[in-house]
Amino acid sequence: MEWGMKNRLAQLIPSDGHCLFLPIDHGYFQGPTRKLEKPGETIKPLLPYCDALFVTRGVLRSAIDPANTKPIILRVSGGTSMVGKDLSNEGLITSMEEAIRLNVSAVGMSIFIGSDHEKENLLNLAKLVDEGEKYGIPVMAVTAVGKELEKRDARYLALCCRIAAELGARIVKTYWCENFDRVVNGCPVPVVMAGGPKVDTDLEVLQFVHDGMEKGAIGVNLGRNIWQNDHPVAMIKALRAIIHEKATVKEANEIFEQEKGMGPKASSFILR
Repeated sequence: MEWGMKNRLAQLIPSDGHCLFLPIDHGYFQGPTRKLEKPGETIKPLLPYCDALFVTRGVLRSAIDPANTKPIILRVSGGTSMVGKDLSNEGLITSMEEAIRLNVSAVGMSIFIGSDHEKENLLNLAKLVDEGEKYGIPVMAVTAVGKELEKRDARYLALCCRIAAELGARIVKTYWCENFDRVVNGCPVPVVMAGGPKVDTDLEVLQFVHDGMEKGAIGVNLGRNIWQNDHPVAMIKALRAIIHEKATVKEANEIFEQEKGMGPKASSFILR
């Protein structure tokens, strides 16, 4: 592996081998998502506790302070929306030259395995990997399911992750599911967990993240389950404890309950 590729991966994944990525790219197909109407304001209290941001170039330029940020994973696929006919019909919307210009640590794109646009998705991933390897920029593949949330089972997600890795993705983002170890064990590159729609209880978030870490994931790429929470700082600190401090669900929940009363001000506890 080239020095540049190693360096960028080290920016994203701290020395303990675990990571907490914070995605705020939802607007590229959802528009002004609830609590992400002003992304720069949303992330201010959360920034000290994440390891990287997943973001589009538009929001990066307009809302992220270049003098006060974390490593950037640049969203480079898109072209569809929630009101369109087919979310899977994405293309590449940002060039590798633009990624270099923005000094990002990685690029990320979605793949929709089993959709009508599977071939185009995968050819775009292969093309992006070719460009990324040329310049030493890692590619994160996102195993998307669009509106078909019932697809999120171990057999399907294991298939998606393995294909993404086979085509050269350096990291794969996928959903947690029952028997998640089947997904991780079949993927030869690091796996990070997506959140999807906000779950019913705060405890459920802590439980699935802990389970996924126990079964081999290196971390998370969680957005709505953090910044749509009524206590986003408390949630990200509790999750960070699981990911970087090997906290149990009980310990993480205690951190969450304790921090809820402290408001948005960040304390130094579990901050690296």
